[in-house]
Amino acid sequence: MLQDGRILIVDDDQDILVAGKMLLKRHFSKIDICNRPEQIPALLAESRYDAILLDMNFGPGESSGEQGYRWLEKILAIDPQAVVIMITAHGDMEVAVEAMKRGATDFVAKPWHNNKVLATVSSAVKLSHSRTEASELRTANNLLAEVTSQSSQPIIAGSGAMRQALNLLERSAPTDANVLILGENGTGKELIARAIHGQSPRHHKVFMSVDLGAVAESLFESELFGHRKGAFTGANEDRTGRLLAADGGTLFLDEIGNLPLHLQAKLLTVLAQRQVTPLGSNQAKSFDVRVIAATNLPLEQLHDEQRFRQDLLFRLNTVEIHLPALRERQEDIAAIAEYYLKHYCRKYQKPAKQLSQEAMAQLQAYHWPGNIRELRHALERAVILSEHQTLDATDFQLSNRAMVPTVQSNMQTFNLEELERQAVEGALKTHRYNISHAAKALGLTRAALYRRMEKHGL
Repeated sequence: MLQDGRILIVDDDQDILVAGKMLLKRHFSKIDICNRPEQIPALLAESRYDAILLDMNFGPGESSGEQGYRWLEKILAIDPQAVVIMITAHGDMEVAVEAMKRGATDFVAKPWHNNKVLATVSSAVKLSHSRTEASELRTANNLLAEVTSQSSQPIIAGSGAMRQALNLLERSAPTDANVLILGENGTGKELIARAIHGQSPRHHKVFMSVDLGAVAESLFESELFGHRKGAFTGANEDRTGRLLAADGGTLFLDEIGNLPLHLQAKLLTVLAQRQVTPLGSNQAKSFDVRVIAATNLPLEQLHDEQRFRQDLLFRLNTVEIHLPALRERQEDIAAIAEYYLKHYCRKYQKPAKQLSQEAMAQLQAYHWPGNIRELRHALERAVILSEHQTLDATDFQLSNRAMVPTVQSNMQTFNLEELERQAVEGALKTHRYNISHAAKALGLTRAALYRRMEKHGL
């Protein structure tokens, strides 16, 4: 069987090129030859070679090796991970040693012995594969470190609607079925996705989360599929895509409903083939991931073919889990509030606080358009600002906030801070706390909107 390896031979002697290709093509999968070194940059732009055999001298009368040193330097500038084997004249040991000091991996002497060449190239190909795997592992580990640094939270569920969702979770988690989680923003879709992963046979592998609503269209393929160095402007190094980084584990695609149709088609193709080709590469790589997707879009919008591909929907929703809004599970509000109250007291090193009966009644009566996320922010703000051990209704003022009009309907205040808060809150409510849509309506980026939400405690 042919060994998986792409080899490039660069020499101005046609006999050497023909002999080298005849020898190596019986052992390696791809052999390219080149008799003009100035073509090297173009060849490296088209393919990544596991080993490059490079002559030390080009042209009649050349024997100093300076041309070989110069092209070795250019190759390593293009691809610092390149494995280069120098072709030297017989007995020219000093030139070979100097080339290895400058970054060459090994050398072969002309006239060469076939067994020696095969052994040298085989070692070089193995070294190249090891370097590639090490680079991909470093990239994957960086992503893993980013993901695993996030703290986990318990699922607090006593209501019937949440018990039904958890029942589906427990039945689907041990399988490899794709899961689609539906629910408004702030209902805990990622928390449920992590629980599915944690109860699955893949729990010892990575859980990789991608917020598709925050990924620019131009970076979608690079983010999910990865890219090779030089694939586009700014691609200064190889990058492992999220699909390959999550290999063996779970990929959580949040805000799947925000993905444009043309990118939905690309995602569908990759998921159907279970192979991905990084940008700038011509080699497809297989992956094994379980896909969990989530969206805040209602089902009727997901079933609109003008908005979402139905073939992609069928692939994603083997199991559908609907998460109720917080207003639909009021019996859970007390337990959730107590949990976050303790959490933020610990986080900000505050004495233990408790909720008054009036405050708890207000929390349970409020309609929570931002769901658990809004409840969490309200409790965090109250813990920070209140100087009392018992939080009362005035620490939240939810009844007033529930009735705040939009900027358009209230021009009685000219305070810029208040107007900004009203504009942000009005946009959030209008777009049902869809961050992407609210940010677009306000003319802000998602990051800028999040900063203003934090600033105003929304």
